[in-house]
Amino acid sequence: MGSQFRKVKISQSIVDAAKPEAQRYVLADAAIPGFWVVVMPTGRKTFAFRYRVGGGRGGTVREPKIGDASAMRAEKARKIAEEWHATVKLGGDPSAERQAQRVAPVMNDLFRRYLADHAKPHKRASSVAEDERLIALYLAAWFGRRKVVEVSRADVDKFHKSLAEKPYRANRCIALLSKGFNLAEIWGWRSDGSNPCRHVKKFAEEKRQRYLSAEELGRLGETLRIAERDGFLELPTKPALRMNPERVAIGPSPIAAIRLLVLTGARKSEILSLKWSDINTAAQAATIADAKEMRTVKGKAVGQKSLVLSPQTLDVLGKLKRLEGCPYVIPGRKPGASLVNLKDPWLAIREHAGLDDVRVHDLRHSFASVGAANGTSLPIIGALLGHSQPSTTARYAHLHADPLQAAATTIGEEISAAMGGARNHE
Repeated sequence: MGSQFRKVKISQSIVDAAKPEAQRYVLADAAIPGFWVVVMPTGRKTFAFRYRVGGGRGGTVREPKIGDASAMRAEKARKIAEEWHATVKLGGDPSAERQAQRVAPVMNDLFRRYLADHAKPHKRASSVAEDERLIALYLAAWFGRRKVVEVSRADVDKFHKSLAEKPYRANRCIALLSKGFNLAEIWGWRSDGSNPCRHVKKFAEEKRQRYLSAEELGRLGETLRIAERDGFLELPTKPALRMNPERVAIGPSPIAAIRLLVLTGARKSEILSLKWSDINTAAQAATIADAKEMRTVKGKAVGQKSLVLSPQTLDVLGKLKRLEGCPYVIPGRKPGASLVNLKDPWLAIREHAGLDDVRVHDLRHSFASVGAANGTSLPIIGALLGHSQPSTTARYAHLHADPLQAAATTIGEEISAAMGGARNHE
C-alpha cells in the first residue's frame, strides 16, 4: 500500500497527531495484527480490525469497524482489538458474532413471545391479564430494551430489591421472569442453565387468612337483603360522623354472585364464567370450565372440575332470571356477556356490612373455615374447593381444634358418667 499503509504503535497521541491527506491511509498497529486506524481525507478517523475468517490466505477478509476515534479512546479500541485477535486465533469470527449480538432479541421480544406461546395457550384468562399487567407496570420499564443474553443475576436482584415495599408483587415478577428465562433457554436465546433468577432470594410473604365469623356472615346476609329489597345501599361518606350518606346502586347480578361465592367456595372467575348449560340440577352439580387447574392440551380443555351444589345454592339459582340470549348465570351489562366488574359492588357491600378488610377471595376461605369448624375432614374440604394438592387445604387444619375438643369432652363425659364419675386411686 506504500505511503497509504504505515506501521506504528497506535496510541492516543498518534491518533491525535494523524492529519488528513489527499487519499485515505491506514495506521497499522505494530503489536496487534489487523488493528488499524483509518484516516479519511475528510479528517474522519476510525478504529478497525482486519482479519481472515478461518485463517490462511484463502479465508474471507473482514474489516469490521471498532469505533470512531472522535468518540472512543485508543486504549479502549486496543483492548477490543486484543479480544477480537484472541477470538480469531481460536477460530472465531468477531464480525459475525457482533452482528448476531446486534440482532439478538431484547427482553420486550421475550415478553411478547412468553405471552403468545406460553401464557395465552396454557393459563387462565385472569392469569394472563395479571402477567400483562406486571409486564406493563414493572418488567418492560426495567428490562424491556436489554438484550436477553445480557441480563445478569445482579440485574434481577437489583430489580427485586427495588420493589421491597411490595414483596408480594416483587415475588410475582421474579416468578414470571424466571419462567421467561427458562423458555429463553428452550428457544435458544440463552445458554442452558443460565437463568439469572436462580438464587435470587424472594421476600417473605405473610400468609393472609381471613375468615368471616358467624356474626360477620350475619351482617353480610343482612346487607345483601337490604340491597335486594331497595336496589341500593346507603354508605356514609364520612364514617366517623355518619353524615351525608352516599347511595350506591347494587344490581341483582353482584348480589347473586356474592351469594354463590359464599355458598360454594368457588373462585370468582368460576362463578362469573358459569353458564346455565354447566348446571345439572338433578345431579346437584355444575361443571366448572374456568378452574385454576384448567389447561389446554392439543386444543382440548382438560382439568375441569365438578362444583357440588347444596340445596341452599340451588335455591339461589332457582330464583335467578334467565336473560334471553345470555348463556351466563351472572349476566353483565353488555347483551350476552357475563358480569365483569364485581370489585366496585363488593366494596360497597363490604363497607355497608362493616367488613372493610375482607376480599372477595376471603369468601372462599370462609366456606372452608365453616366446614372445618363443623368437623368436615380436610380431604373433603379440598375436594369441594377443587384443590389438587393436600398441602393447599392444610391451612384450615387448625380450625379442627374446636370440634375435636368438643368431641373429646363429650366422649369423656359419657365414659366418666358410665364409670360413676372420676375417682382418686388409693
